[in-house]
Amino acid sequence: MRLVTTWFGTFITDDEGRVREKRLFPADAGEISRRLEAVDSGGILAEEEKLASGKNVSVRERRLAELGDFVDFPQPEINPADHGFGHELLSMAMLHLGKGRVRARTTPDEHIIQAIRATDDLARINNLMSERLHEWYALNFPELAKLVPEAQYAELIAEFGDRDALLQSGKVDFSDSIGGEVSEGDAKAIQSLAAALLAASEKKKEIEQYIELRMKEIAPNTTHLVGALIGARLISLTGGIDRLSKLPASTVQLLGAEKALFKHIKENAKPPKHGVIFQHPLIHRAPPWQRGKIARAFAAKIVMAVRMDRYGTAFIGPKLEADLNKRIEDIKRRNPNPKARHQKRR
Repeated sequence: MRLVTTWFGTFITDDEGRVREKRLFPADAGEISRRLEAVDSGGILAEEEKLASGKNVSVRERRLAELGDFVDFPQPEINPADHGFGHELLSMAMLHLGKGRVRARTTPDEHIIQAIRATDDLARINNLMSERLHEWYALNFPELAKLVPEAQYAELIAEFGDRDALLQSGKVDFSDSIGGEVSEGDAKAIQSLAAALLAASEKKKEIEQYIELRMKEIAPNTTHLVGALIGARLISLTGGIDRLSKLPASTVQLLGAEKALFKHIKENAKPPKHGVIFQHPLIHRAPPWQRGKIARAFAAKIVMAVRMDRYGTAFIGPKLEADLNKRIEDIKRRNPNPKARHQKRR
């Protein structure tokens, strides 16, 4: 006796392929797709276990080896129409299966990629709106930009509106503006733009907080070493943490500097020493003549952190950070001053 499974049921057949017993699957596309997925992943179906129970059967699939003797016999032809199943149902089941696999392939780092790109979009929007707000409000009160910090500029406009209301509030002390008068409608429109700018800035902060939390979950070592935003940007530039983990340190060092690298290759320009990792204080606060060496050391540790996040479970972030700091101190000790440039002889 042979145990055989098709897309619409499980069967016991004789050596000639004639059906002796059967357990049909529910005539539902979702139920069939779930069984096909289980078979594809190497599982054993309940219908197979029940049908093989207490019988001496042969199986042709290695996943069923515990239910019977493995024998490489040909798949018997069992017509689905003879059991009330049509090809339309199979098509629907395969559609369900495809959708399920697409959903299953959605990984947490894909959300990180979209989130960091959203912050970039919001940053561009904020810059454009801020520039427009400064130009517009300058028609009424051009001196305000020099009287208050940039962080308070939009807040004051959103709260008080035109120059007269702002001066009366006592928040700003100024009496001789060269700006013109504005109507009530103009002032409300400017206030609305300022409020929109503040809302967009707040949304950007919220998404950055989300990135911070999610990065600590999916890439704790990388986050500890480079920070959530830089780590997320590296993941975004490569298309996922899996791809990032497979890159050499020399490539990670230059991620984000592709234009400068191509310019170096095509026009023999000065080669870049770092990409987005320049945003980290360890690099951008270092003297220019030390940055290249620090960036190489930093990239090497980043690769180790990413690979541990992708393939391991240990939290080695603090150790990597300590080793990196030791290496940076050595670089600073060995390179305290810039190298003297060779002067051309006249």
